[in-house]
Amino acid sequence: MSDLNTPAASKRPPRQSRTGLTATGARKAGSKSDRSRSREFALQGLYQSLVGRNPVADIDTFTRDLAGFNKADAIHFDALLQGCVAQAHALDALITPLLDRPMTEISPIEHAVMWIGAYEMQHCPDVPWRVVLNECIELAKEFGGTDGHKYVNAVLNGLAPSLRGAEVDADRSPGKRPRS
Repeated sequence: MSDLNTPAASKRPPRQSRTGLTATGARKAGSKSDRSRSREFALQGLYQSLVGRNPVADIDTFTRDLAGFNKADAIHFDALLQGCVAQAHALDALITPLLDRPMTEISPIEHAVMWIGAYEMQHCPDVPWRVVLNECIELAKEFGGTDGHKYVNAVLNGLAPSLRGAEVDADRSPGKRPRS
């Protein structure tokens, strides 16, 4: 029997909680949904498009060969990658009025995350707007700069009423009961 006050027992690291979060607050890979994974792979592909100007077909082929892609929702990945690249100018036109600086000064990660958010709000009505917002904030936290998620949150929160007006109004109405 060992005594809990022995030096060996006190040198053990504290037990990790099993909440599905890492020490930094990001979700552990095992707790991510197929769609969350597809957003991550789409973000990587959009980054290649923005920074490397790589053709979308090459990005698609490369991304599908990455470890873990088989756990992603391939159909949602296709929609995000293909749709965001095809509609890049239209998505930028939606986002730009909400920015406080030129698009050229926005990090490519935050830019791509905002594309994903704007695209999903516009073309994926099966995904609630708050889920789109939360998923994009998580992407920005995990892959972006220190406070990039705050900027993404502000921009997409500003965009939501114009793309999902009825849904946003219903969520923000004062008579709505709070979730427990």
